[in-house]
Amino acid sequence: MAKKNPKTFVLDTNVILHDPNSIHQFEENNIVIPLTVIEEIDHFKRGSQVININARQFARTLDSLTGNELFNGGISLGKGKGKVRIVISNGMCAEIKNAFREDTPDHRILSCAFELEKNSTKKREHILVTKDVNLRMKAKALGIIAEDYSTDKIQSVEELYSGKEVLEDFDDDLLKKFYEVPFQVEANDVKEKTSSEFVPNKYFVIRNTNRSVLAWLDSEQQFFNKIDKNPISGIKPRNAEQTFAADALLNPNIPLVSLTGKAGTGKTLIALASALHVRKQYRQIFVARPIVPLSNKDIGFLPGDVESKIGPYMQPLWDNLKVIQDQYAESDSSYIAISNMIKDEKLVIEPLTYIRGRSLQRIYFIVDEAQNLTPHEIKTIITRVGEGSKIVLTGDIYQIDHPYLDSQSNGLTYLIDHFKGQKLYAHINLEKGERSELAELASNLL
Repeated sequence: MAKKNPKTFVLDTNVILHDPNSIHQFEENNIVIPLTVIEEIDHFKRGSQVININARQFARTLDSLTGNELFNGGISLGKGKGKVRIVISNGMCAEIKNAFREDTPDHRILSCAFELEKNSTKKREHILVTKDVNLRMKAKALGIIAEDYSTDKIQSVEELYSGKEVLEDFDDDLLKKFYEVPFQVEANDVKEKTSSEFVPNKYFVIRNTNRSVLAWLDSEQQFFNKIDKNPISGIKPRNAEQTFAADALLNPNIPLVSLTGKAGTGKTLIALASALHVRKQYRQIFVARPIVPLSNKDIGFLPGDVESKIGPYMQPLWDNLKVIQDQYAESDSSYIAISNMIKDEKLVIEPLTYIRGRSLQRIYFIVDEAQNLTPHEIKTIITRVGEGSKIVLTGDIYQIDHPYLDSQSNGLTYLIDHFKGQKLYAHINLEKGERSELAELASNLL
């Protein structure tokens, strides 16, 4: 078998900040890191954001690859791997200057890739890898092959696991069993009547023309258990999907739950109501969301003090909490209990960055807008969760504010794709909007 000719991938800064281990993902191919990238990484080293942590991790990785070879022929990344080297270029080459007169880091990286390809004896072997779609277009205009970093991308969003399914035309006798103690049916009695896919903690609507039942397939896939629409913290699920979500959110044996759906489907409200419903089982409730400021600038660019900077980002979470609290009269013990939880910091709503350093033992941890996290960030968060904790991630995989993520590469999509079928995990995609008929219409049409 003929040996493959290794290619050379030129990495943009955003690839490394997205995945600090990216240099190990290119198999037998070689990696080039323009010196401009090293300079940019240096600017990100200070700070507590994941992007800063990634910058420091990558700097340590490069530092471990000692020797002058890093700037010359390159250093091997290990058996079966290619080499990595840093390339020093003298600013922008003439061709790049003529096309893009502004001297920017992006154009210097583009110039590096252009010169490597121009001076190569084998053409079309240098590939620029960047998550910046505009830089990819510029590269292609100059005849440079450019690709997105696709290592952590899933193949198809349309085929992404929804966590639920409708099973039709079942015998009435079988459905009646769900309404008899112990309100469950052996899994094989259902499985033998359909060719549907069955995985742990999947939810089903099982029905015929006379009746229907909402059911959960347990983690061992032994029984289909009937579930009911019961109020949680004053909030009653309005549809089957919200009922499924509430069941997973309240189940202490499912420590990881993800909820997806467009705006108005009730993801955050159901998650927060469920957390309050089982608050006595946990030491604290943490509710957080990542901050992705406009134009990807740090919140330091925004006017005002810290509270005024982060306030607009956190307000939707407080609004959801207010909806739950307003289900009770102000003199009601449940209303007062929520106020006391906030006062005593038993319920904390803060930006995700502020919560990362806290202890996550016996915590009910809700991460809202999780589609704005990278796969690496999702992994970092989940691997820090301690015993007795539950983590819930909510988001809309089609509404992404992060400049270098999309529906296929964001951390929430990546999580759903990789955790499907795990006994400790449940997922529900909510499709029906419940804010109002007008809100639902606008969400579908606009």
